[in-house]
Amino acid sequence: MKEHELIGIIKGELNSKYIGDDCAYITDAGIVVTQDNLVEDIHFCLEYISPFELGYKSVMVNLSDIAASGAEPLCLTVGLSLPKYVTTEFIKDFYRGMKKAAGKIQIVGGDITGGDKVFISVTAIGKDSDRKISSRKFAKSGQKILVSGNHGSSAAGLELLKSGISDRNNPFIKAHLMPMARLDISKNIAKTANKNYAMMDTSDGLADALSAIAYASGVKMVINFDKIPKYKNLEQFENYKDLVLYGGEDYELVATLDFIPEGMTVIGEVMKGQGLEIIYDDYKEILTRKDIERKLYNHFEGNEK
Repeated sequence: MKEHELIGIIKGELNSKYIGDDCAYITDAGIVVTQDNLVEDIHFCLEYISPFELGYKSVMVNLSDIAASGAEPLCLTVGLSLPKYVTTEFIKDFYRGMKKAAGKIQIVGGDITGGDKVFISVTAIGKDSDRKISSRKFAKSGQKILVSGNHGSSAAGLELLKSGISDRNNPFIKAHLMPMARLDISKNIAKTANKNYAMMDTSDGLADALSAIAYASGVKMVINFDKIPKYKNLEQFENYKDLVLYGGEDYELVATLDFIPEGMTVIGEVMKGQGLEIIYDDYKEILTRKDIERKLYNHFEGNEK
């Protein structure tokens, strides 16, 4: 079963207006809430990632969801299940990494239990702080489609790690192990926008975010592949186009706006219609949600090994 199918079932059973975006926006309280789970050998492999890097990334993936909402990060809680082979030094390095990623954002509590593998569950809370909060439902025909940063880098880094390369100065490996949540860009957008806008991060891949916005908003997202920013060296990978579109874990932002914020690149336009259209030099393809899901990583079938 696919993740999107499970979310659909849960949403139907709970009948909650908050389920659908990466963050739940509790308007009465002026806060957004998000939670992510990271499971050993599903989301990470201890052969490739150090405890410090794991702690750092565990925080950043949650702050990226807060960034995608447009909110200001307020605090974090951490739940851990730890197997017997985890050492005291592992825990110290893990929390040093979390503290480094969190910066001035406080880790205010959590829970610790035993387990067969390392299981990490981080909850992040943000506040609207006079910002306009995004939703994937807010894309409108005529808006520009913009992205931050480079795409495909994290997936390329994972391929290098799997091949035995572990150089932490390699930009692809660094992108995979030490991602950066785009909080400054998010703040600029949320403080500047005077109209509703859609925004997501690319945690599950650029194509996934574009498609999710398209279907939630009932629009067609038309993008030019050559305008998507990427490291030039990415083209050394034979499957670089798939890495850019489906690789995931870049934690960049995708937004539909009527202005161009600093640090973002226009890659296309929102149009009337439905779905995702990608224009290449000599052809174009129209992708349905099912087309994209077939190429995405499935947490219920695969692992990072």
